[in-house]
Amino acid sequence: MYNNDKPDNTVIMMFNLAGVAAAYGLLTLSLYMSPDVPLSTKGFWGMGILMLTLSLVNFVKYRFDNQARIDRINRIEEAKNEKLLEDYVGDNYPDDKKDLR
Repeated sequence: MYNNDKPDNTVIMMFNLAGVAAAYGLLTLSLYMSPDVPLSTKGFWGMGILMLTLSLVNFVKYRFDNQARIDRINRIEEAKNEKLLEDYVGDNYPDDKKDLR
């Protein structure tokens, strides 16, 4: 069976979510609280935040796609193994069902 070790659990995912939220919050706070920084620099920081968001969305999408691919491969292998077992077991039984009684 095709396995892809994934040690994800709820605590790690929540810790990552808190880290992303903290990063967004601190970046927004730094944009808001910096009166000496010109507007063009604030715009550059804003584009960085936007690019970070796009990267995170793409990362999550590709992880879901990879997991779906792994699940599909596992289902195909399970069906193939089931078919092989049916063919093997079916060949060992006699055609005449009366002999089984």
